[in-house]
Amino acid sequence: MDNLKKHIQENKHLFDEHRADKQKIWQNIESNLDTSRIIPLWRHPLLKIAASILILIGTYSVFSFFATSEFNQNQQNNIVHQELRDIDTYYKDLVSFQVQLIHRNPKLQPEDKKKFLSFMDELDEEYDVLKLEMAKNLNNEYILEAIVNNYKKRIELIENLLKQINTSKKLNTDEDYIL
Repeated sequence: MDNLKKHIQENKHLFDEHRADKQKIWQNIESNLDTSRIIPLWRHPLLKIAASILILIGTYSVFSFFATSEFNQNQQNNIVHQELRDIDTYYKDLVSFQVQLIHRNPKLQPEDKKKFLSFMDELDEEYDVLKLEMAKNLNNEYILEAIVNNYKKRIELIENLLKQINTSKKLNTDEDYIL
């Protein structure tokens, strides 16, 4: 192999001497072709119809893909909205019922009621901020969890207050409960 390589390098100028004439080669190929049998396919009417049908099918497929994906996205958002409405309704009803119990409780002083209800109003404002955040990003589970925790905190506070009121009521009315 080394001899072949050496021979090529020594006689390199002889190889460059004969170059192929591309123009002459193509003319020779074209002269041997039978041009009477060439049928341009783009001029054939069936091919035009088939291409039109493919274009229509492609356009319809792209359109239906985007329409379906938007529909699925809207459907997912509707599910999230429905979950949020269900959670919101459940906890709002529970909190409002317990707030009414606080309002109607004769054992609480008006100042205590006012302080407690103002604290509940602060939690309501926090809830409103969370709800605005949720409207911006429906799929954020942390915001949904924070909303539920806000409601749970309100309910727990109300239940603790009512327990304290009921415990003091039992101690005052019946001394058998004292250990």
